[in-house]
Amino acid sequence: MSSTDLLAELRWRGLIHQCTDEAGLEKLLSEPQTIYIGFDPTATSLHIGGLMQLMLLRRFQKAGHRPIALVGGATGMIGDPTGKSEERNLLTPEQLAANVDGIAAQMRAFIDFDGDQPALLLNNHDWMKDFSFLDFLRDVGKNFPVGTMLGKESVRARLESESGLSYTEFSYQLLQAYDFVHLAREHGCFIQGGGSDQWGNITAGIDLARRMLGKPLVGLTAPLLLTSDGRKMGKTEKGAIWLDPQRTSPYAFYQYWRNVEDVDVMRCIAFLTEIDKEEYDELAVKVAEDPGRREAPQRLAEWMTRFVHGEEGLQAALKASKMLFGGEIDSLSDNALGEIFEDVPSQEFPRSALEGEGLWVVEAFQKSGLASSNGDARRTIKDGGAYVNNRRVVDMDNRLTEKDLASETVMVLRKGKRKYALLKFL
Repeated sequence: MSSTDLLAELRWRGLIHQCTDEAGLEKLLSEPQTIYIGFDPTATSLHIGGLMQLMLLRRFQKAGHRPIALVGGATGMIGDPTGKSEERNLLTPEQLAANVDGIAAQMRAFIDFDGDQPALLLNNHDWMKDFSFLDFLRDVGKNFPVGTMLGKESVRARLESESGLSYTEFSYQLLQAYDFVHLAREHGCFIQGGGSDQWGNITAGIDLARRMLGKPLVGLTAPLLLTSDGRKMGKTEKGAIWLDPQRTSPYAFYQYWRNVEDVDVMRCIAFLTEIDKEEYDELAVKVAEDPGRREAPQRLAEWMTRFVHGEEGLQAALKASKMLFGGEIDSLSDNALGEIFEDVPSQEFPRSALEGEGLWVVEAFQKSGLASSNGDARRTIKDGGAYVNNRRVVDMDNRLTEKDLASETVMVLRKGKRKYALLKFL
């Protein structure tokens, strides 16, 4: 892919929000270049905002350029004040090391670190750890005008806030700016990318490189992943949508994208997927002409889940989704069932209730709340409206034992088409 093709793709996808020098960028990209994006190690996993930046690096790599994924082992000790109303809690060295290791491992699933044009995975702690405070002030700080720092929106907003801005956070911009200088000098990296909230930090690095190296560097930012009404995507009542399946299961991940609003879905497809322009246009027409069919959210959910969690994760998510519409339920974990049926009422029983002859199915429906009495439960079974793990109960004398558990401790009862209850045997 030529530089013109790459930039054309970034443009139609809406991925160029700001660029310090578009003509300079196009000229640089006429031959293989190195681009870096930094990742703040605030957790052991990236969330979908981080995935958007990884996808930007991936697009450059597929076009023949070399990405650098920079993990902020040094800058993470401070925390980026950009967009924060108050100072972050500082991480312990142990927490930071675990976070760096976690997100570094995740990156390998999305960027090629071993091929013909291998990406680099770097940690800025490796070059910052040997700097003394005096050396940094003398060699770097003298090239950084305080007026420039004070003029940055992220700094000004915090200075005017009630919590103010500590010297520690004030120094963050200087550290990140030096990363760009170091990568330009040591790795020939002349392009930095990031989210639009990083514009101030990126331009600070370009200014510092001009003063220290006499080199013109280029910065570009992608838009933040926002809903049409300006809210940050990837947030739910339960918290962030993570890439780690232990934090956000493939089912919950799939459901998040499946439920994206029509007004936002095409933006998500453009920003986050590798669906090509032709299919994108076809989906856009379907959204406009028949939004009720929800083809675009379905395509987005399947593409994203397969990409992040693999075919196995997608199939598990699809299987779990079908359970809500009558698919048989078995061989799941308590956690998985809990996510699928999070709003379903539950009753607890002693595990011993499943021993011996087991629990009478009529009694189970009555005690679950799905039937008002044993007589009501019998009528439901007789009419074919009683289900255990989405399998119809045909024998009124049936006894439930451990073999009827859908997970380690849970059994799922259903009355009619949509009325569920959980029985937990502890």
